[in-house]
This record gives sequence, structure tokens and C-alpha cells, in this order.
Amino acid sequence: MKKIYLDYAATTPSHEKVVEAMKPYFSEKFGNPSSIHFFGQEAKAAVEAARDKVTSLIGANRDEIFFTSGGTEADNWAIVGVAFGNESKGKHIITSPIEHHAVSEPAEFLKARGWDVTYLPVDKFGLVDPADVKKAITDKTVLVSVMHGNNEIGTIEPIAEISKVVKEKGVLFHTDAVQTTGAIEVNVSKLGVDLMSASAHKLYGPKGVGALYIKKGTKIEKFIRGGGQEKGKRASTENVPAIVGFGAAAELAKTEMNGRTKHLIPLRDKLIDGILNSIEDSILNGHPKQRLPNNANFCIKFVEGESMLLNLDMLGIAASSGSACTSGSLEPSHVLLSIGLPHEFAHGSLRFTLGRLTAESDIDHVLQSLPGIVKKLRDMSPLYKKK
Repeated sequence: MKKIYLDYAATTPSHEKVVEAMKPYFSEKFGNPSSIHFFGQEAKAAVEAARDKVTSLIGANRDEIFFTSGGTEADNWAIVGVAFGNESKGKHIITSPIEHHAVSEPAEFLKARGWDVTYLPVDKFGLVDPADVKKAITDKTVLVSVMHGNNEIGTIEPIAEISKVVKEKGVLFHTDAVQTTGAIEVNVSKLGVDLMSASAHKLYGPKGVGALYIKKGTKIEKFIRGGGQEKGKRASTENVPAIVGFGAAAELAKTEMNGRTKHLIPLRDKLIDGILNSIEDSILNGHPKQRLPNNANFCIKFVEGESMLLNLDMLGIAASSGSACTSGSLEPSHVLLSIGLPHEFAHGSLRFTLGRLTAESDIDHVLQSLPGIVKKLRDMSPLYKKK
């Protein structure tokens, strides 16, 4: 049975050129970048070359990129580091209710320690209104954090417009760009952000490495102590093979992005149109146009998302019902609840995310398989009334 992977928002397979770039740094070029001898300096040069490639992808300066263990660490560092580094100004942060838990949980961590946290409203598509950001800012606000592209429903936020409002108030602005970096154009200057999180394994790089962009002059506390790595801001011996892989993936993303987008959007739209036209009582979640090129997220009424996933998996189709980080939870997605869906519909969510290896035949297989799965599950459901 052919296996079809449609969960690229959870992780991507490392590009073959990324794997080749990483190989020498496991054994042949194994030095510690902090060592002053040849082996260490060879590794250090590789880290700095990778930094330049990530810098080039997002339009930053090389001394503004700090490697982390992934997007989660980058988000945590941005939220907690800025809060602790600026608490003399005030103890108020602003974020949205549809953030990844890597942002919302640090926010709640601060809240439990006396910080005020404002959660902005979102519309039915998950969009934040810049006017609401402006209203929420006070003279005690030290940080606003709004994600660039939502990992579940695919909506792309108006980050540049929000940034203008935030900058007028002299507040720092962070965006979680884990899902957008390498997928669409991400330029920190155009977005107007002070901090931005990215992760290698979302753009065909290895797991376990990410980056935090910190605009020069931004006041932020260290997050990990114990060494002088990353210009003294983030201790721990660098994961050289992974960092090299991140650099290679960033370089490939920059050259292949347009081609990938042209490949993905027609497939995404075919999948969206096919499901909405063939399955009654199905709705598209997220903005119909202002969305990630690979994301198709649905609520299919009167069936459980988990049941659909299990049936798809038996046919060799891998999808998800939301964020991979919450896949063990029995609660419906906080993102879907935030955009106004009732619990019973939010439980019927299904997310397909496509990638560079997705073929049109994969989409055809889903469109041939899913209607039958839904019919079978609805026939067993006491909630579904046949029309």
C-alpha cells in the first residue's frame, strides 16, 4: 500500500541535499566550535556559514541570528527573555488566543508570576485587527507577540500592519514565523519585527535546531546560562551538524520557494474545492485566500476528527487534526474555539498540509477516500440525521 504524507506542518523530510551537507560534521569534521585548534575552527566556520544562509533567507544581519534547539525554545526565549529584560518598564504583554503553545504557555508562566497578559480577539478567519492591538497597548506594555502564519488553520496575519501600530507605541514586537519561514517571503525589515522565531525541520531541515532573530539593540535576558556560545546570549555547545543542515535548508528554500509555491497552491485548492464539493456539512477553517500555500483545514460536522484520521491512516494517508504538539489532548483545538466554532464541530477537525513531494495523485486518493470514510462514520453516529 502506498504511503501518502500530508502532515508537513508537523514536520518535513530533510532534503537530500541537506543530509549530504550535514554528513561530514558527524565524524570527519567533528570539532567543538569553541576550541581554538583547527578542528574547532573548522566547525566554527561551518556554523558561521550557516548563520549567513539563514540571515540571507530572512533579510537580517548576521549578528542578529541566534541558533536554538528549535522553534519552541526561540518562542520561550523571546517571551520570557524580553519580559525579564524589560520589567522595569512594566509587566504587561499582549498576544493572541490562536498562538502555538510555545508562546501561550510562557505567557501563562508570566501571568502566574504577576504579569498581566492580554489576549486579543480574532475574527472568524483567525485574523488579528491592528486596531485591537492599538487599543490593548498601555504604558506598561513591554511586548506584543502575534504569529505570522497559523500552524493549524493556515491564516497569515497582517504582521507589517500590526508592527506599525506597535512601533508607534515604542513596544517590542515578536512573531512566531515557524510555519512561514521558507514557505513564503519572510523579511524581518518588511515585517517590522524586533524578534522572530524559526525552525529548521519545517523547511526540509533537521529537527532539533531553530533560530531566534533579535534586532540589534533589543533588550533581552539570556535564556540558557553556562557558556559563551552565541555571542554570550545562549549557552551550550553548538549542534554543528544540525546548524549546517539548517543553513543548507535555508539556502534551498530561498532558491526553490517560488517553484514550491507554484506547485503547492493548485494542489491545495484542488483539495479544498474537492472536499467542500463532495462532503456536505464541511467547512474550511482559516482565511480562504490569505493562507499558507500548503494548508487545508476543515471541520466536518457530525464525525470525530480522530476517527477520520484512523480511517485515513488505514488507507495509508497521514494527516492530522491540528498541532502535532497537542495530538495527545482530548480537548478540541483552542484555535478553532477562538475563531468561534462550537465544541462539537471543533472535534471534527481535519488538517492536510502538503509539501514539495506531494503529487496530484496523492490529492486524488484523498478525494476518492475521504467521502466514503465520512459516510461510514456518519452512518454510525447518533448525531447525524440523514437528509
